[in-house]
Amino acid sequence: MNHHVDSEVGHLGTVLLHRPGAELARLTPRNNDSLLFDGIPWVGRAQEEHDTFATALREHGVEVLYVAGLLTETLAIPEARSAVTATVLADFRLGDTLRHHVARHLADLDPPALATTLTAGLSQAELRTGSGLVHALMNRAEFIIDPLPNLLFTRDSSVWIGDEAAVTSLAMRARRRETTLTHAIYRYHPRFAGTPLLFEPTMEHLEGGDVLLLAPGVIAVGVGERTRPSGAERLARRCFERGLAHTVLAVPIAQERATMHLDTVCTMVDVDAVVMYPNVADSLQAWTVTAGPDPEAPLSVSGPEPFIVAAAKAMRIDTLRIIDTGLDPVTAEREQWDDGNNTLAVAPRLCVAYERNVETNAQLERNGIEVIRIPGSELGSGRGGPRCMSAPIARASLSAAAGAGR
Repeated sequence: MNHHVDSEVGHLGTVLLHRPGAELARLTPRNNDSLLFDGIPWVGRAQEEHDTFATALREHGVEVLYVAGLLTETLAIPEARSAVTATVLADFRLGDTLRHHVARHLADLDPPALATTLTAGLSQAELRTGSGLVHALMNRAEFIIDPLPNLLFTRDSSVWIGDEAAVTSLAMRARRRETTLTHAIYRYHPRFAGTPLLFEPTMEHLEGGDVLLLAPGVIAVGVGERTRPSGAERLARRCFERGLAHTVLAVPIAQERATMHLDTVCTMVDVDAVVMYPNVADSLQAWTVTAGPDPEAPLSVSGPEPFIVAAAKAMRIDTLRIIDTGLDPVTAEREQWDDGNNTLAVAPRLCVAYERNVETNAQLERNGIEVIRIPGSELGSGRGGPRCMSAPIARASLSAAAGAGR
């Protein structure tokens, strides 16, 4: 299989999605905050919206892979099953007695049922047998294995750079087990056999929503609530060592829920254009990181300077165009909160966006960007848009994409 990504806008060939399922039905007013959702989504409608998203991608020639299917196939491999369950059982909250019962419960599940349990979670009431102090002090609705409602946002747990997969290190406890599943898929599934891993979950915090492939060899990494400076540095060093990039831009962003990742305020829609939240367009800064002169100084860091200026220099273009949404402050804030800037480029000048961001979409079209509108009233309750919900695994090179057009 040809798995290779070196830009944000080359024609999308293959993408990894997760169709929301039973894990969303686990959300309640009691736990939605800790599970990082701002509301309780209507599961059936969220699935309909996600199916519309997947259909739109297929209609534009994109191969859609699903986490659940790949995970089920992966768990049929004994070595993979053992590695995944060992990670789940290592949770220190279980205690030895309950851990023994959970291990027996998981061992009895076939691969599809195990995949469902690992994504939807396991409550005390669902455990067939249990004993010990930890079990006795739990209520029946309490989770022994937490559900993973944020698995919907596949962008965060893995990023392809060139022909290597970076399995990331998620900062929030509610999401960390997502990379256990992604790591197993890339390590054991036959489709990805031999894939080099550029980054692994045991490394410093780095999330895929903060990683933008601005151009071949040029990567922007947001540093804020989810990605730490040390994670950006680790990624830069490994990219330089493997010849996957010549420049990494470290871009500090506000450590707030509304701007949790760089792609919540800025995404690419053409080879030389970004759509950007107006409130940060003038203030976003970047530090430029390149390979250092020798092993004693492996990185050279300069800056800061305006992000748009630093990006254009690194991309070796005259100007990185900003599509200024031109919105009044209230509308701009509303549409940014509803992921108006979180678009997924299917090809240059062709992107997927939530239909609810009416003004942002209109401005994109006024600037020559074709917009594929999808519903997102339920999907957006986890604060993520089309880019967040997709992990590109294959994109055409920019020259090929330019030739193919739309």
